[in-house]
Amino acid sequence: MRLGVIDVGSNTVHLLVVDAHPGAHPMPDFSHKATLRLAEHLTPEGDISAEGARTLARFVTDCVEVAESRGASELMAFATSAIRDAGNTEDVLARVRKESGVTLEVLPGEDEARATFLAVRRWFGWSAGRLLTVDIGGGSLELAAGLDEEPDVAVSLPLGAGRLSRELSADPPGEQELRALGKRVRSQVATALPTLARVGVPQLATGSSKTIRSLARACGAAPRAEGLYHPRSLRRADLADLTPRLARMTAAERASLPGVSAERATQLLAGAVVLEAVLDLADVEELAICPWALREGLILRFLDGLSDD
Repeated sequence: MRLGVIDVGSNTVHLLVVDAHPGAHPMPDFSHKATLRLAEHLTPEGDISAEGARTLARFVTDCVEVAESRGASELMAFATSAIRDAGNTEDVLARVRKESGVTLEVLPGEDEARATFLAVRRWFGWSAGRLLTVDIGGGSLELAAGLDEEPDVAVSLPLGAGRLSRELSADPPGEQELRALGKRVRSQVATALPTLARVGVPQLATGSSKTIRSLARACGAAPRAEGLYHPRSLRRADLADLTPRLARMTAAERASLPGVSAERATQLLAGAVVLEAVLDLADVEELAICPWALREGLILRFLDGLSDD
């Protein structure tokens, strides 16, 4: 079947059209996305503004038309922290549904972590042993660990790269401000680690999401041109060298780094602060980079449901 997947994240709204069948590798056919930065369309009360809701509904409608033009016979759509954390979630969902006909499924953070874990498990396979997965989105950080396809532990923390970047008042931020951010991040990450540690030491620690892939590329991982299946990793020592450099750069200067887009550059420093805290506190020396993440996990879960019928 040809499946259209609409992913409403904190930074972008992304339509991916894939050829997907139970038991088969989902094969991308077409990608269509826009950078809406929904989390920046918040009122002082914490609601998504009328303009933000209008722009979202318009683009989701556009995604439906594109998916149909590409021959998609099924459509699934989901939203993450930007919609989940808004004060007017139901109003925004109703507007999208009325204008586009699409019902967005709002995922709890723990469900994000579980779906991402499934994608990583399928990518690396059973031979990887016990996994630890780390995913840094725009609004939240997801951590999961376990031996099977369903993690034993799944945790979501409000430590997304976009969310934290908006808390920094200068570009580049001052040393004191950055130190305060790092202290708070480490305090929150530390609360989750005892639960993760109880399920055992991971044989493989993995990272997914655009932020982590960008950090890996900036630390010397293979470029995109090397292909999807080229092994990529990120060493804690290399990230420890990179983070102070990022702290001295403006967002425009970060965009000149290999593999860092202009839209990702504004969030790269906060993402590095979060990831370094996770690696330090979990005592992880190296992350294997997984090209699959939440979206692929939801596709796989959908296909698994078809094979059960």
